[in-house]
Amino acid sequence: MNIIVTIKQVVDPNIPPSHIELDPAGKRVVPPFGIPPVINGYDANALEEALRLRAKYGGRITALGLGEDSGRESLKRAIAMGADSAILLSDPDWMHADSAGVGRLLAAAIRKVGDVDLVLCGRQASDTDGGQVLYWIAEALDLPAVSPVSRIEELDGRNVTVHRLIEEGYQRLRVELPALLGISSETNEPRLPSLRGTMAAGRAMIPGWKAPDLGLEAPAAKVELRQLRTQARTSSAELIAGNLGAEQGVALADKLHELGLI
Repeated sequence: MNIIVTIKQVVDPNIPPSHIELDPAGKRVVPPFGIPPVINGYDANALEEALRLRAKYGGRITALGLGEDSGRESLKRAIAMGADSAILLSDPDWMHADSAGVGRLLAAAIRKVGDVDLVLCGRQASDTDGGQVLYWIAEALDLPAVSPVSRIEELDGRNVTVHRLIEEGYQRLRVELPALLGISSETNEPRLPSLRGTMAAGRAMIPGWKAPDLGLEAPAAKVELRQLRTQARTSSAELIAGNLGAEQGVALADKLHELGLI
């Protein structure tokens, strides 16, 4: 089984809001010193699921990303986790593509890789929460798409059975391969890179594909980010008076009732 996993490099979402800074133009988040970008969390779940499928059914995993040259770091981490190879789409003309453009570019790269049984994507990206790119990939490749997937139950011949999250619980679906799945965080806990994997990642050569490699021109639609804004948040606490626990409990209940919380 040959699996493609899409990987997006994002600013670490666990950075405290007070530490987030913007560049002078107000268009990019500047990570604090010593806190490098990371693999989008849902993409890490997708990669972990691919590794589990390969362990059970065999095959090959290719990590595929689009971004600047610095994006190789996240792709190297994907190799350190266990991916067999990685490819970076790094043409400067692609850096400001909209969701449709990014999806079509990734689809063109997947088409060039060829002989793909399963495409695994994170259900959405932590920096935009758009959740649109995977559907554009599926549309361009004419693949059935299911998202968000909370569990891959089994592979049976040329079909995959999955659980798709819905408000009331989940749907159990059987999908014909090749297919695209948008993986959610409920599926697994991504593993840490092994020492052997880290050494392999250090030696890995990650090709950078550009427009001529895919026979493409620059996307027709581009998104220009005018300005980012950060929202200052303040918090406060009120100490509940009372000499005894029971007195404090009554005072706390009165305060919650006053605020309309109980």
